[in-house]
Amino acid sequence: MSSTTLTRRTLSIPAANGGNLSATEFLPATTPDPDAPTVVLAHGWTLARESWEPLVRELQSHRAVRVITYDQRGHGRSTWGSVKAQPIKALADDLATVIAATAPAGTLVLGGHSMGGMTILAYAGAHSSDFRERVRGVALISTTASIDGRPEVRGEALAMSIAARVPLLRTGFFVPGRVLRDLNFGESPDKGSVRDTTRLMGRTSLATTGRYFASIRDHDETEALAEFAQIPTHILVGTEDRLTPVRWARSLHDGIPGSQLTVLPGKGHMLTHEATDVVADAIIGLVDQR
Repeated sequence: MSSTTLTRRTLSIPAANGGNLSATEFLPATTPDPDAPTVVLAHGWTLARESWEPLVRELQSHRAVRVITYDQRGHGRSTWGSVKAQPIKALADDLATVIAATAPAGTLVLGGHSMGGMTILAYAGAHSSDFRERVRGVALISTTASIDGRPEVRGEALAMSIAARVPLLRTGFFVPGRVLRDLNFGESPDKGSVRDTTRLMGRTSLATTGRYFASIRDHDETEALAEFAQIPTHILVGTEDRLTPVRWARSLHDGIPGSQLTVLPGKGHMLTHEATDVVADAIIGLVDQR
């Protein structure tokens, strides 16, 4: 993994319904090519923008590109505002707000992990003109257009409904780190990555975890896949992903003509940590598109 030093600037972006989105701008060590896209990365459920840092470090060690990461509403340092729940389609509007504030012109490469991938799919559907005109490529990492067919876990919806009403507790108080590790990682993960990720998830409020459950359950952006027809798209998934399994990635691949699918043996849901170099290579391939 690269040891590149990251040069960053923290941004505060006003959003709809009184929310505030906290973002980080990562500047490359050398001046980017004038034609280089801005890379915008959206993280997953219960995570925060810090989850992208290994990937950003690896990416900027190979390409002089400007990178934007941000906390999804209710995660990290981003606030909820007046809303108490956030459908995925509204997350698409938050992504549009981040893009308008940080990269109002020029080409883009978008990367989304898990719920962040769902956000990009929704953005393509809700902001199709900007998506088609500005996006050079998309990396969809451990994600899906719909969780249709997922078996219901007895008591899960009730537990999440209760969690949504407990704003002062953290997810780590409710869900043991061992469970988070088993859900999110595959075979023989790096101990430091497990520690950092479970700590990040554990800091997320229980209310945020609960409030997004219904949003993910009801997420269906299969119609938005048509917007990707002319956009280079790379889909990545691990064979041991228990949250967004390979069959959903294959469905995405089937729904996006010309897309590339990479299936990583033994890897789990956290490919940004488990296969940082592979994900970075995928994004580099999109950055290099002309």
